Amino acid sequence: MTDFSKYEDMLYLKRPVSRNHPPMDLKDRAAQFSPFAALTGYGDAVKETARQTEQRRELDEYEKAALDEQLRELEAQLQNLENGKNQAAPRVTVTCFIPDEYKAGGAYRTFTAAVKKIDHDRRGIILQNGTQEGECVLLDDILKLDIHMDFDSRI
Repeated sequence: MTDFSKYEDMLYLKRPVSRNHPPMDLKDRAAQFSPFAALTGYGDAVKETARQTEQRRELDEYEKAALDEQLRELEAQLQNLENGKNQAAPRVTVTCFIPDEYKAGGAYRTFTAAVKKIDHDRRGIILQNGTQEGECVLLDDILKLDIHMDFDSRI
C-alpha cells in the first residue's frame, strides 16, 4: 500500500501563479479543448450530398385533362366571386413540385390555401393564405389540385 501522508502538506496549497505567463481566461482555455475540424465545411458538404431529392414527374394525358378541368372549375368559381355569386374565395389543396436550390430535382409539397386569382401571364395560381401571401404556384409545377366546396376564407 502506498503512503500518501508525505503529500498532505501539498493538499491545501494555492495554485502557483507564474509571473511571466498570466492565467488564461476560461473562454480561451475551453477553446483549446474543443473539437478540431481540419476541413471546415466538410461535414456540411457530406450532409448535402446525402440529402435526397425527387425528380419532377410528368403528367400523362389523362392527368393533364383532369387538371385542366379542375382549373376551369376554379376559374368559374373565381368569376362567381367577382360577380357576387360566391361570398368567399375558393380553397384548394395543391400538390406541387418545388425545385431544389442546390442540386438537381426537388420535392413535392402539399398545402391548402385560398385562391386569390389565376394569373394567365405568369401561368400560375396566386394564393391568398396558407402559404406566403401572394405566392404564385406555377401551373407547370402542379401535380394535383383539389377544390374544396366549403368556402370559408374571405378575400
